[in-house]
Amino acid sequence: MRPFAPLAAAMMLAAPAAAQTDQQTAAPPDRHTLSLAAGYKAAFLCSGLFNAGLDRETVAEDDLTRIYVELRQPVQDLPAVIDREARTVSVAFAEDFPARVAVWRPHLGCVQAPPGGNADTLLPRVTVEGPDLAATDALPWPMGDAGAAPAAPPSPALSALVDSAFDRASFGEGSETTAVIVVKDGRIIAEQYRDGFGPHVSQRTWSVGKSLAASVIGAAVMDGIIDVDAPAPVPEWRRDGDPRGAITTEDLLHMASGLWTEGPGNRTDDVYFGGTLVAERSAGLPLEAEPGTRWRYANNDTLLAMRGLRAAMNDDDRYLAYPFQRVFWKIGMTRTVPETDWGGDFIFSSQVWTTARDLARLGLLYLNDGVWDGERVLPEGWADYVATPAPAQPSNAATGGAGYGAQFWLFGPDQDLPEGTYAAQGNRGQYLIIVPSRGVLIVRRGFDAVGPGGEGFDIARFSAEVLAALEE
Repeated sequence: MRPFAPLAAAMMLAAPAAAQTDQQTAAPPDRHTLSLAAGYKAAFLCSGLFNAGLDRETVAEDDLTRIYVELRQPVQDLPAVIDREARTVSVAFAEDFPARVAVWRPHLGCVQAPPGGNADTLLPRVTVEGPDLAATDALPWPMGDAGAAPAAPPSPALSALVDSAFDRASFGEGSETTAVIVVKDGRIIAEQYRDGFGPHVSQRTWSVGKSLAASVIGAAVMDGIIDVDAPAPVPEWRRDGDPRGAITTEDLLHMASGLWTEGPGNRTDDVYFGGTLVAERSAGLPLEAEPGTRWRYANNDTLLAMRGLRAAMNDDDRYLAYPFQRVFWKIGMTRTVPETDWGGDFIFSSQVWTTARDLARLGLLYLNDGVWDGERVLPEGWADYVATPAPAQPSNAATGGAGYGAQFWLFGPDQDLPEGTYAAQGNRGQYLIIVPSRGVLIVRRGFDAVGPGGEGFDIARFSAEVLAALEE
């Protein structure tokens, strides 16, 4: 087996090395960094409290520690004010400027008001009524939760293996696992959670959200709203003579837009934590390579694919409801919450909150080639499409690293996994591993450290050992 490149390197999600040094973090943070830190704290506290239903101390311990190095100290130091009745979190960072504010809304979770704005800012909302959670939960698995828990303990080997995923050492020194689910032939055969977590406690997906975005776009392809081979209908690129107008939705799904990004991983902090709009930041990037010819992991490509879908619909109420009505609620993903910027663009590249069971439901949809309970939800062959290697690949794919399809990562024998294995995966240890040849899904959630302070979780080795345990 060739050496497997760690996820942090393969995905290039960590901050640039220069930003990780003690020397730099020792300098007082500038005003913009303080604003980002305030936005980070407001956003994560808001979502953890009002999406996941966690207490403030748990959110602070998990989501506000071991984060990007340059934000760690100011996030700890800046004061947060929580208004539970209004469901807002405010974090002040300067005496002469308003606090950064995050506001919770039904279905869409928390959105940051623009810097200088407040909770009264006009923010996007979903107008449709959601499913009755109690009624849905009472339905049989996988649509609901009845019968979801393993009926009998898993094999001793599998049970011991799942236990070891939580020991912070066996699969990565300092890793922090919150949930593991193993599904075989549609049935949950192993499920375990860290204290304080459970089937209905959500976490931020980080880049697993990209695979959710591909699923929403797949539904739009089936509905005739989007043609992946056509130029992406991003409105900012429609001016005569703009070469970005040639970028297709498929280029965006393949991480091959050719757009400039600021360093490895393209962290997009200004959108995620800074209150900047997708339409302002992502759509304004210049072209620097021929579309379709270069692979570069970029949050912006996912954001722009979804912005193109919004423009193609030309109906914001329909657009905001579409992921729920067309995909999530159809397959029982009732606790999946995609968040938006304050202009109404989904931040599907990272800011989606979901549960381990909801990710297992998504995996089942793909194992069944987009069919759920006899109804086609995604186009025929969409599962093969997202798992087909893109024309341009990550630089280390030829030497044992994971490959890339359409918003999914590709695994196989180089990682001691069966040919055709593919995955949704994200920062801090979020994984959905799909093994079609074995009818197996592996979900792992975590709060692994970003940068110095931890090795991350070796999902390839864990998955290979799970498959081996299933053979015993």
